[in-house]
Amino acid sequence: MPVLTPLLAALAPHFMLAAADLAPKTTFAKPDGALVATLSGVDGPCELVLLDRDANELARAAAEAGDIDLAVLFPAIRGAERAVRVQPIVDGTPQGSPLVVVPLMPRPAIRTTTDLRPDGVTRFTRVIGWGDALLDPSNEAHRKLAVEWPKADPTPASGFRLERDLDVVFETTAGTIRFAMRPDEAPNSARNFVELAARGFYDGTIVHRIVPADRNGKPFVIQGGDPTGTGDGGPGYDLPLEPSKLPHDFGVVSMARSDWPDSAGSQWFVCLSREATARLDGQYCAFGHAVEGAEAILKIADGELADPATGRPKNPETVTRAFTVPAPAWTPGKGRPDARVERPAAQPAAPVGADR
Repeated sequence: MPVLTPLLAALAPHFMLAAADLAPKTTFAKPDGALVATLSGVDGPCELVLLDRDANELARAAAEAGDIDLAVLFPAIRGAERAVRVQPIVDGTPQGSPLVVVPLMPRPAIRTTTDLRPDGVTRFTRVIGWGDALLDPSNEAHRKLAVEWPKADPTPASGFRLERDLDVVFETTAGTIRFAMRPDEAPNSARNFVELAARGFYDGTIVHRIVPADRNGKPFVIQGGDPTGTGDGGPGYDLPLEPSKLPHDFGVVSMARSDWPDSAGSQWFVCLSREATARLDGQYCAFGHAVEGAEAILKIADGELADPATGRPKNPETVTRAFTVPAPAWTPGKGRPDARVERPAAQPAAPVGADR
């Protein structure tokens, strides 16, 4: 008989009851077009609940099996500026994964300047704002730069994308890691990660960089997602930076990139602490977090380094297989039944690494 991990055991009731299925019939819709989804697996009436990113209930309506225009059922959905979820409720119990409705919002104008890295020598491109808004309004130098910015154009939605709510699972030589996506903060980065995992892109890739601690001795990051294993590879395209406000913290997954903000592709990094990675907020695009696999993350981070200056591990751990699975049902007012993994309180001090 198979043995369930503690997380899977906690989620099992949600999946065993998950007979209802709400699937997109149309992937894309115009701003005034129909948002058609198909409800199946229900024998009688049920309810659909519209939820925001914090699982707050925005609207609720009765529904029956068949094709449903969500824009007719929930007129307020057209005004959404962030991804929302539609959750089936049968006999008072959430069933099946939510359907995610993503408004197709143009990116605000990105505002940058040149700054120094923590080493006090290396220059880099710092993101200081989006559109007309500064990331740090208290920064006097940035306020002076903002005076010269051309006024940002309005950014109306171009329509909507409908997609299933999916998690990404990494089976690695150090253990299994499961990531929940945050399309409400970074819809395109989350979709990119899901697509690459679903199509086998990450299979056989190594964790090519480990920075167990920053210059202050705080746990920093592990990094992978490069098919060449060198740190220079990618999927053959660049992914524009998104203005995610998801804080970098232990277990949060974010897009790695070079100096130019719009240079991400397939490489990801997982944070090892809030203390070391808080400075990455607004500079890198956090798009999800691990809900399972804290031990695997720490085991990877504990790997012996062949080159501490670059973070190259001596015996890199491998993502043997990456794939997607349905996300668990959301309970109104509560959200998912799991949460971001936490770093164990007692961890030995790591040697100082070469953070960036």
